[in-house]
Amino acid sequence: MPSAIDHRLSHELARSLLRQLLRRGVEYADVRSEHLLHESLVAEDGRVSSISRSESAGVGIRVLLRGSWGFASTPHLTLASLRRAAAQALELAKAAALLNREPRRLAPVEPVKARHVSRCAIDPFKVPLAKKLDDLLWANQELLGPKVIRHATSHMDFYRRVKRFDSTEGAQIEQRVIESGAGLEIVAQQGGEVQTRSVPNSHHGALAQAGYEYVKGLDLVGGAARAQREVLALLRAQPPRAGETTLVLDPTQVVMQLHESCGHPVELDRALGHELSYAGGSFLTPDRLDQFRYGSPQVTIVADATIPGGVGSFGFDDEGVPAQRVELVREGLFVGYLSSRESAARLGRSSGGAMRAESWSVPPLVRMTNVNLEPGKATRDELLRGIKHGYLLSTNKSWSIDDKRLNFQFTTEIGWEITNGALGGIVKNPLYTGLTPQFWGRCTGVGRREDWQLWGIPNCAKGEPMQLMHVGHGASYARFDGVSVAPAR
Repeated sequence: MPSAIDHRLSHELARSLLRQLLRRGVEYADVRSEHLLHESLVAEDGRVSSISRSESAGVGIRVLLRGSWGFASTPHLTLASLRRAAAQALELAKAAALLNREPRRLAPVEPVKARHVSRCAIDPFKVPLAKKLDDLLWANQELLGPKVIRHATSHMDFYRRVKRFDSTEGAQIEQRVIESGAGLEIVAQQGGEVQTRSVPNSHHGALAQAGYEYVKGLDLVGGAARAQREVLALLRAQPPRAGETTLVLDPTQVVMQLHESCGHPVELDRALGHELSYAGGSFLTPDRLDQFRYGSPQVTIVADATIPGGVGSFGFDDEGVPAQRVELVREGLFVGYLSSRESAARLGRSSGGAMRAESWSVPPLVRMTNVNLEPGKATRDELLRGIKHGYLLSTNKSWSIDDKRLNFQFTTEIGWEITNGALGGIVKNPLYTGLTPQFWGRCTGVGRREDWQLWGIPNCAKGEPMQLMHVGHGASYARFDGVSVAPAR
């Protein structure tokens, strides 16, 4: 399928546009071209239900004039179209300057000429479609069987993204990234009871910067057999007992806890009140930086865009800032933000390199990279030890959290009772609630590096119009004492 444009916007043409913008008085400008290829394969109930391949390509132009931003984009690479987009960005910046009472400043960054390519052993776009469909259907068939199984879905997704970035400061950057992911979901019903199991994670959460080797390593066929056993057991299971108890969360659930109660509140534009339209602000306001006790000494959380395989990894963000590892919480103390050049300048700091856009057609926002809970030293059995009664919970099912990211409620697909330090039977519909700093303050143990897992989430929503971003989270098991648990209704 031909591209809408030649995505290889030359640095020469970009520099020509930037010189014209400088002559028209801009303080700063950048040109970002991007080409995205996405392939999606879905099988349902033993048959292929969807095969799609889509492409998107274009150029976004961002200008800073009189301390105000303007942005415009075009899917056409003709010189006339690019000049029109640049002129539109200028006019929008001029209009914003008439209202803007807080001129934007940018934290300095050293401009570079660089190229970044993600790791990929097996290019998924070179794997024959028949091979991918065979693997997809084999796993899907393994989900089927007893009459109580109402629906079985398996999916694969592959992305190839090529980006070029040029700025008036002299940056010239090219990045090429391939991502691959897959997963399964099974739904069973008996009478009025409906249960779901997702493998290896829910919400399309098995995605990595890697090739088809990642999909092969997920072992979907083996996972399908386990998912079927567990969903049938859930139909017969009892719910948890309501009350305060001890929880051990497995990595699939810790990553969702990280995403909602740490990743979003440490986005600095949200903390400054500049990005409130989609999901509200943050309780982690700048006056709390380096002062506020976010969690127990067991809790160290970092944003790391340098990890190989993470879908929140890159060479440079969409402002040309190098990927970096930023501490957010150090041994329980709140110490850092996800930031852009503009938001970091407000605090007199350098950018954390977290500015990214969903596509060429929209301006970048402060987004999560890979927000990770650093591992401890405990095995899972050591975390279970000493628990008279509690629950091990796995695989997020639903969540709710307030607009300051304080009060939350999570449900998981499955849980296991813990009695006298040993795992017991499966429990269905577990729900737990808490207040973010109290919850993390009750963390009494974090699992070891050997059990640490990195997951990708392809649908983190933010902004208006809404942008969906690929972000990553890494975690091992984690133990929390004194948590309110109840059966989900």
